[in-house]
Amino acid sequence: MHGVAHSATYPSEQPITLVVPFSAGGGADNAARIIAQGISEVSGQSVVIDNRAGASGSIGATFVARAKPNGYTALFDASSFAINPTLRKLPYDASKDFIPVSQAVSVPNILVASPQSPYNNLPEFIKEAKANPTKYSYASYGPGSLAQMAAELLKKSTGIQAVHVPYKGGAPALVDVMGGQVDVYFANAASSITYVTGGKLKALAVSSAKRMPELPNVPTIEEAGVKPFAVEEWNGVFLPSGTSPEVVKQLQDYVQKSLALPSVREKLAKLGLTPVGSSSAEFSKFVASEQKRWGELVKSNGITAN
Repeated sequence: MHGVAHSATYPSEQPITLVVPFSAGGGADNAARIIAQGISEVSGQSVVIDNRAGASGSIGATFVARAKPNGYTALFDASSFAINPTLRKLPYDASKDFIPVSQAVSVPNILVASPQSPYNNLPEFIKEAKANPTKYSYASYGPGSLAQMAAELLKKSTGIQAVHVPYKGGAPALVDVMGGQVDVYFANAASSITYVTGGKLKALAVSSAKRMPELPNVPTIEEAGVKPFAVEEWNGVFLPSGTSPEVVKQLQDYVQKSLALPSVREKLAKLGLTPVGSSSAEFSKFVASEQKRWGELVKSNGITAN
């Protein structure tokens, strides 16, 4: 009976820790802080953000996989959660050690370059890269990140070459792209949109199927002639396996209610984020389909975790 009594009071015993396995100031971190504020508002319990960056998200994920399955330690991860198992041996089993709770948001990636770069759109960049096959590089926030997968998909679809330059998070990658040390970067919209609108980065194209309302003049990659190409980053909430179904359901409800708050929706929209708020069952299916999609690209492009 203890479990039932316990879940009836969740989350009253202590703050909920939301582990973000990426650096502060990156896209996942920005989204997590907005959603955590909403969860706190609807649950009456404070939510603490704990950044545990490194190893493309697997350091933070390992921490959560080993946490007590009581609902007080949750993971706020990104697309790399589904990509990591296709690339490397992990200290956890992504499909067995976690319960997907809810996909919180989806977010396009913006292919950005330094304002000083000689190309102003994707066709110009492709032309440059084809003319100089050894000259160009692309940034990512780590091997196995969606930024890397999107760039590899672009290489596969266009036949261009570009050297991968991985960073520990989105924030340092953005700095080097702005400074021209790396040529292009599929930046998460949540971390880069203010730099694009402020003129500190040049947007060549967006990765989503439709244009972003916030950047109506920036074409999609498909509009620029590279098809099929619809790639969106996502963020979602996971709990350690063994967490009671009542607690999973309760946290799913809090995520959904947080995403329904006008204040949360407004802040997410400013970052180009689309609220999703799926159920645990829907999110589980989605994560499995993502793992299949990126696993196939990893094989076809010979992508390694280095």
